[in-house]
This record gives sequence, structure tokens and C-alpha cells, in this order.
Amino acid sequence: MAKVLVMKERKEKFTNLSNMEIKNVYTPEDVADIDYSKDIGLPCEFPFTRGIHPTMYRGRLWTMRQFSGFGAAEDTNKRFKYLLKHGETGLSTAFDMPTLMGYDSDNYRAAGEVGVCGVAIDTIADMEILFDDIPLNEVTVSMTINAPAAILLSMYIAVADKRGIPLNKLGGTIQNDILKEYTAQKEWIFPPEPSLRLITDTIIYCARNLPKWYPISISGYHIREAGSTAVQELAFTLYDGLTYVEEVIKRGLSIDEFAPRLSFFFNSHNDFFEEIAKFRAARRIWYREIKKRYNPKDKRAMLLRFHTQTAGCSLTAQQPYNNIVRVTLQALSAVLGGTQSLHTDSMDETYAIPTEEAVRIALRTQQIIAHESGVANTIDPLGGSYYIENLTNKMEDAVYEYFKKLDDMGGMVSAIEKGFPQKEIKESAYSYQKEIDSKERIIVGVNDFIEEEKAPVEVFKTNPDVEKKQIQRLKDVKRNRDEKRLKSTLQDLKSAAKGDENLMPFIIEAVKSYATIGEICDVLKEIFGEYKEPIV
Repeated sequence: MAKVLVMKERKEKFTNLSNMEIKNVYTPEDVADIDYSKDIGLPCEFPFTRGIHPTMYRGRLWTMRQFSGFGAAEDTNKRFKYLLKHGETGLSTAFDMPTLMGYDSDNYRAAGEVGVCGVAIDTIADMEILFDDIPLNEVTVSMTINAPAAILLSMYIAVADKRGIPLNKLGGTIQNDILKEYTAQKEWIFPPEPSLRLITDTIIYCARNLPKWYPISISGYHIREAGSTAVQELAFTLYDGLTYVEEVIKRGLSIDEFAPRLSFFFNSHNDFFEEIAKFRAARRIWYREIKKRYNPKDKRAMLLRFHTQTAGCSLTAQQPYNNIVRVTLQALSAVLGGTQSLHTDSMDETYAIPTEEAVRIALRTQQIIAHESGVANTIDPLGGSYYIENLTNKMEDAVYEYFKKLDDMGGMVSAIEKGFPQKEIKESAYSYQKEIDSKERIIVGVNDFIEEEKAPVEVFKTNPDVEKKQIQRLKDVKRNRDEKRLKSTLQDLKSAAKGDENLMPFIIEAVKSYATIGEICDVLKEIFGEYKEPIV
């Protein structure tokens, strides 16, 4: 008598990372309530579920933009050129912690952190070296900077001006999203209201002077890295975006004047189909909300454009080569979800800044997906899948539940003051970790399929003399600058901050006088104060 093989049921939960129950099989009944023209449509047609361009990757591939920055400006400049040589199509700049927090390299708080997790930038002199021999009128540049974003953008503008490059030729992005700092990443300087003023100042200035620049990248990436679910990432990010839009509208711009240059930044995590549904739902929700609230005349004002980065928090120090597989799947879901720009994490990022070999493999991953897999040949190839369409709907419904809660609290700033998004993210992170600890969720090489630990991959080491070298350059700049001009520009900035003028022209003049990031932030702190997080 033949043996009947009975498969042992797996222990992992049959839910996605947002804890939505996943059915065994999906049928036409699961999409029976979908109106194709209203809910899905064609690419570049309302409601943009299937993409924002009529030809998508058949017309142009996504921008391959590897996040990079370490040491002094010349170190990162060298890495930028290495990446461009190997086929990267856009630069993405990581700044060190002192720069992110608005401190100069010689500040006592910066000790031990100068150039460690990003590049150290104190003055326009560093910015000039950072982009030396890089054609700013040809290469798009992204800068991941938030609280002092207006200052770094001003330095970039000043460098272009010194080179004689017209501002209307500059293309790129500053992250400039402070609301997600209060909820997730925790790199703030000023309280919410003056921070929103700085952000709207940059949006208005760019709308009038830098038509190719994206003055904000509304970011869910860090919300997800802090432990949120995909639903929370999408809900909090889109609501942040609507908050910024409302602030700019209050300042007198029409939606058509600035919304076409808003961009978003999402995480691509491990649940392959959930991430694709998230990206599709994001476009649809943004279109519906902008259309309903502002009824723009320009179609581009309703398009959600986004950059994606694979999930750094999903990478493991154990069996680091497994990270190449994780990143490949995450990158593939971003492409199938219709991203406009993509960063693929390197396998060794759990140890340190990526080595050149690791970052090259990460870039090659994108190139193989683009040129060998065939997934770029057709638009939204999973559109029409019973599962994907059902999951996209579920994602949208769950986001609107969060929108209602935030509306009831009086908006995002009020919710942050109450600690609501912070608490939601914390509870999600805790729940996820418990599932790993109990093996309800398997992380290969961490809580199952464990091997004897071998020596880690080669680890990148920063130059130990960077801090000393950076501080010396800063001293040289301070010694040689025009002190009278410096004091005059800082005083003008202080006076403007007390009023309601757009601060961008004043910050640009300050950086041109070789004011440091710390000096400019100190002036603004005098007027705006500093943010203190409420106890949640």
C-alpha cells in the first residue's frame, strides 16, 4: 500500500507584515467590487494606480541612485565618481550626524562622529570639494538632510552660482521632511512651526527659481525603519504630505505652482506583494486627496512620484551574503510597483559603510533587473491579479482609517504632540520583534537555518584622521573669510527670521560669506528655539 505524504503545516503566520490575513487562494469574487476605470485605469490616467507615465520603463528606466557619503568631502567625491563610472545615473548624498543635527565639526558634540556615517559638511568650501568635477547641470543630486535642509540647499545653489550654472539647470532633491523626524528618525533642531516655515520657504523659493528641483522628499522610509507596518508607513507619509501642501497653500501659492515638484520616498521591505500593493495604493490615494481638496488644473499636480530604498532594517549581520537575495526581491517589488528612482542596499551595511565591491554588487542588482529580467518590458505586469488588486484595496482602506484618526486629533502636528504616531510605530516594532523571538516569523540565518558563525565580510574602515583634517579645514576657512561680511549676513538672517520674509535668500548670502552650518543654526535657534520631545 502506497504511503500518503502529509505535509507538516508551517508555523509562520499567514499574514503580511501589516498583519492582514492572507487567504489561501484569490478568485474573481475578491475583486468583484472593483470598477476598472474608477479604481485602476491605464498608466498615466486617473487614478494612476498603474503608474504615472504612459510608457513607464519602456520610455526611460528608473534612476539608479546609490546612497553614498563618508569621511571628508574629497572621500565622498571619489566614491561618487566611482559609482558614476560603474553606471549609476544619479547621486544620493549621506551626511554625517553632526551635519544632520546642525553642528560644526569642531563642536564638542561632534567628537567621534565626524565623517563616520556620512560626509562632513561645514561650509560652502566643503560643498565645492564634494561636487568637484561633477557636472551639476547634467547629474541629478539627492541630499538626505532634514532640519538644516535649507542650509545645504543654499550651499549647493551657491556652488552652482560660483560655477556660472543657471539655477534652472539644477536637478535633484532635498529630503527636507521634518514631520517624520518627530515621529521616527529623531533628527530635529527646531520646533514644528518654525520647521514648517523653513520647509515652505524652500518649496516657494524652488517653485520660483529652481523649476527642475524637488524641494521636499516626503519620507516613509524612516518611519518603516523605526518599526512601522506598511500601512502605517503609507498613512503617516501621505498625511505628512497633505500637511505640507496645506502649509504652502496658506502662504499663497496655488496647488499647480508647486505640487508637480513634490516627491516621496518609500521603503521596500520583505513582503513582496504587500510592497507592490502599497506603491499602487499610494498613487491612487494621493490623486484622490489632491483632486478632492484642491481640484488642480495641472494633471502633474496629482501625480505621486517616489524614490525607493530597500529595507536597511531587514539586513542581517548573520550570513551577510543572504542580504543580496533580500535586496534583490525588495528592489524587484519596487520596480513592479512603479518606482521612479531606486537605491539598493549593500550586503555589508549592517557592519559599516559599504565597501566598493559591495556597493558595486548592489548597483549591478538594479542593472540586472533592468536589462535581463524582462520586468521592465510591460507596465504594471501584476495589474489585474486577484490578489494584488484585493490587497491594493485593503491597503487603501486601512490608510483611510488612519487618516480619520489623525483628522480627529486635529492633524499631524497635534497627533505628534500627543505621541500618537510614535506610539503606533513603537507597538508595531515590538510586535514584530516578538514574532521573530517566538519563531512565528522566520528570519533566515537569525532564528532558523543558523550556521556556525564565520568571519564577516570585509568591512570598510574610515580614515581615522578625517576628524582632525576636517577641523583644520574649518579653522582655515574661518581664518580667511571676511568677518565684516559674515556678521552682516548673519544679522540680516536674524532680522528676517523675526519677521515673515522667505529665509532662503538670506541663508544663501550667509553661506556665500562662508558662514558655517553651526553658525546659521545658532542664529535660527535664537529666534525659533529648540525642540524637546514630549514624553510618550
